Amino acid sequence: MELQLKRPICFFDLEATGTSVTKDRIVEISILKIWPNGNKESKTWLVNPGVPIPPEVEAIHGIDDAKVANEPTFKELAHRVLEMIKDADLAGYNSNKYDIPLLAEEFLRAEIDFDLNKRRAVDVQNIFHKMEKRTLEAAYKFYCDKDLKNAHSAEADTLATYEVLKSQLDRYPELENDVEKLADFSNRFNAADFAGFIVFNKEGVECFSFGKYKNQAVEAVLEKDPGYFGWIQNADFPLYTKKVLTAIKLRKLQS
Repeated sequence: MELQLKRPICFFDLEATGTSVTKDRIVEISILKIWPNGNKESKTWLVNPGVPIPPEVEAIHGIDDAKVANEPTFKELAHRVLEMIKDADLAGYNSNKYDIPLLAEEFLRAEIDFDLNKRRAVDVQNIFHKMEKRTLEAAYKFYCDKDLKNAHSAEADTLATYEVLKSQLDRYPELENDVEKLADFSNRFNAADFAGFIVFNKEGVECFSFGKYKNQAVEAVLEKDPGYFGWIQNADFPLYTKKVLTAIKLRKLQS
């Protein structure tokens, strides 16, 4: 089905030096502009971010420092990009949360007033998540082609989850049939407390993942701000989180 448009729409995607809207910079931008009459125009630019591209990010999008060394900065490209999108609505995948805020940030750094209120934004990922269920019933139907009877009874859900995992192993040969590997693959983050309030950094050091001490080592925080321990112990945090925090504090005192 073709889009019914009253004005042009620009589908676009950004590659960047990372995922932070405020700190990271664009290294590539691609725009597909579609007019109401069906005409299309496509442009892709490599962008010199002015900062190093981390190796772990390069491994994802394949753009390294050498590739963009002689490319224009976003500030140098900004007017060309604006010219293409100025009369259009915007669309992308996860664009409302990431691409559009990052693009707006780059425009403002380039001293160009970019007003999002003048255009509509379609996020295809959000449509996907709203239209396709992410429930156990949906997973059971998708992977096992069965309807989950007695959903939300603990026994039925447990058996269905077991069958779904076995079917996932059948469907995805790249998944290793090893519990340790499956646990690593399915974890969103390397958490010390399961809930994710205390996580391990790349060096294996426990760090807070939230609040004013986010990404700071727990031991260092407790040393400089002893009252933070008491605040967490008296606040609405999981008991296991408090247990892990206590263990870290005791370990520090005994060292």
